[in-house]
Amino acid sequence: MNQNLEMLKKIEIIFEVKECFLTDEIKQKIEDTELIKRAEKNAEKLNVYKMIYISQGHKVVGYIVEPKGNEKIPCIIYNRGGSNEFGAIKIGQLFLDKSRFALNGYISIFTQYSGNSGSEGKDEFGGSDIEDVLNLYKILNMYPRADIKKVGMYGASRGGLMTYLSLSKVKWLRAAVASCAPSNEVEASRFRKGWEEHQKKMFGGSMKEKIKRSAVYWADKFCKKTPLLIMHGTADWRVNPLDSIKLAEKLYQNKIPFKLIIFEGADHIFTECKTEEIKQTLDWFDRFLKNDEKLPNLKPH
Repeated sequence: MNQNLEMLKKIEIIFEVKECFLTDEIKQKIEDTELIKRAEKNAEKLNVYKMIYISQGHKVVGYIVEPKGNEKIPCIIYNRGGSNEFGAIKIGQLFLDKSRFALNGYISIFTQYSGNSGSEGKDEFGGSDIEDVLNLYKILNMYPRADIKKVGMYGASRGGLMTYLSLSKVKWLRAAVASCAPSNEVEASRFRKGWEEHQKKMFGGSMKEKIKRSAVYWADKFCKKTPLLIMHGTADWRVNPLDSIKLAEKLYQNKIPFKLIIFEGADHIFTECKTEEIKQTLDWFDRFLKNDEKLPNLKPH
């Protein structure tokens, strides 16, 4: 009997949860032989669960990936990128790139967001769907294996936007990482052709709604006790790299602990330096979640 699964079944906001296995059907979708071998190796070390949980009064699909065992360990809320079905989490990814935190000793928890991949409701690209992210913390808080005092958050692209929103709303995050994340939806359509139409489709596109999703306007709301790592590539065509640079300036002005890394010539998914992006991410979480590193002194000295 999987005791961890039984504990998850008892969490009141989880409507349904089941264990996922690396089946032949999933392997066929992965296709690449070397990736299949890697997934098989990872599967021996992991527990993977698909859950349906209650958020905003309706059912939302999510996942948990954890290392085998039952010791209490730190956790990372992983915010996926994209919107609607673009960027949606596939089961095979949970045994590959999205298993990186679990393979390094963390419980990873994911949401598909409302309106996506079987979830009820509507994806508002950073609107009320932020509750789908914050409710993952409630799940961790009721899961005995989760070290609730050591919770971090990772988000890439739109997932980084969700991370910024979370940093402005809660104080329980011990560390956060945002990669290639948008922080200025007011200016985004000038940088990316066709983006204004997408904004209108997702959240109406009004100036008020754009500002709600633009961290450069409310960076002063970020928790001053949560160290944030921001990474961006200068060859990103989807999200303006200047978004991250301008946000860093706002964070500096408001004495928010952060580190900014700009990768010269890197695209939106860090094709040219993925290994380094992963290393920097894991090092950041290890410093502040596993090793309890103190926050730096931000006063001039």
